[in-house]
Amino acid sequence: MDILEAKRIWAEVKTELRTVLPDHAYTWITETDVTGCEDNRFNIITVMALAPQVIRQTYYKKIIDTFKKVTGKDYDFSIIYDEDFAKRYQKDKKKEASKPKSLLSEEEEKINLLKENLAQMQSFANLNLKYKFENFVVGENSEFTYALAQNVAKNPAKKYNPLFIYGAAGLGKTHLMQAIGHYVIFNKPKLKVRYIKTEEYVNELIKSIQKGADRNNKMEAFRQKYRNVDVLLIDDIQFIESKERTMDEIFHTFDSLLNKNKQIVITSDRLPSEIPGLPARLQSRFEMGIMTEITPPDFETRVAILQNLAEQEGVKIDFATCEYIAQNFVNNVRELEGAYNKVSAYASFSDSELNIELAKKVLKCNDRKKAVTIADVAQKTAEFYGVTVEDFKSPARNQKISNARQVAVYLSREITGESFEEIAEFYNKKHPTMLYSYDKVKKDMISDDSLSQAVKSLEKNIKG
Repeated sequence: MDILEAKRIWAEVKTELRTVLPDHAYTWITETDVTGCEDNRFNIITVMALAPQVIRQTYYKKIIDTFKKVTGKDYDFSIIYDEDFAKRYQKDKKKEASKPKSLLSEEEEKINLLKENLAQMQSFANLNLKYKFENFVVGENSEFTYALAQNVAKNPAKKYNPLFIYGAAGLGKTHLMQAIGHYVIFNKPKLKVRYIKTEEYVNELIKSIQKGADRNNKMEAFRQKYRNVDVLLIDDIQFIESKERTMDEIFHTFDSLLNKNKQIVITSDRLPSEIPGLPARLQSRFEMGIMTEITPPDFETRVAILQNLAEQEGVKIDFATCEYIAQNFVNNVRELEGAYNKVSAYASFSDSELNIELAKKVLKCNDRKKAVTIADVAQKTAEFYGVTVEDFKSPARNQKISNARQVAVYLSREITGESFEEIAEFYNKKHPTMLYSYDKVKKDMISDDSLSQAVKSLEKNIKG
């Protein structure tokens, strides 16, 4: 196919896509061109560095279907970022910007606004485009939290401020948090959004307070970076524990934003009251809006998540395969997705059908593996250390029993994702004791290799 014919077809495909894609999605398609077509594959270039990843992950099937609709034939495509094409585009953009606004059509103004939104997402907001409300699978475990997140996205700082989302790792807290930012950017483009992980915030603060002639300037720039926003998203706030300077900065940032009626969203693996060393004034700030928990998904939700993953990739997967994976990966969404990705990758590389036989071969799980309970963890840990579960529940202060119980508490939280209240109820202990046990083991594992190896070995044994 000659280049002119390739360009003509791509122009028709783009026109058709304009009618089927929402505005924010079509923006990824606008600034693209074709350099040729070989072996039924169109070679497409773009001016946006993120576009190849986004288009392949999100709109690949839609584009393939549109090629079929326009030409009646099956075409594939590749897409890459082209630096020279991007430079030419920037020159043309400057010329366009010099045009009086009255000469710009309503459509041109709309497209320009959407491009600005994309620029904010890439360079300022620090968001991952795959985390959207549209691809979050809602179950009983997350229904209330999802509704709150949508309300906050549509009405920032109106009612639920701050929004505090908590739960064990891998359940979708980050997904919902970033979905809020994604929605705000594309529906309220005048608002500034910024997402940051607490560990990254701490590292930035440390760099800003290091000695130097421009220390004051760096600190002021650091503060304004997080206070001159409309929506601040802070992930994994539990890592703030025992970092006094960071807690002080967070407190003043919160006060600054709340006083200016700006929205704050926080995620954590635990409640504010469970974060060691958190000052009362900061705890009260975290709790003043609304707190909501995400729990592990039930079987039906896990199956729906797997079906959604396959649909996004345009992969066929039957219920039996989804059922097998969902029955064997029960603790969180992250490990569920990891299992699916492993099977999907193997199917792709080996050109095999994604079915239950392949899943069994790749994952090597035992069928109908039941969810691990706190009791299961306690029993296995007790056997490992040569004590009994009854010892764990007794008031005994024997060092051997105490150490073993602390490990059991740590693994109960890590493996089952149950709350500290439920763990405390099982062990007949007080809630603060469970918190202390968990944090002590987590901290000691960093410096004690033998403990770390023992805990990892136990965890592997418990999970089977």
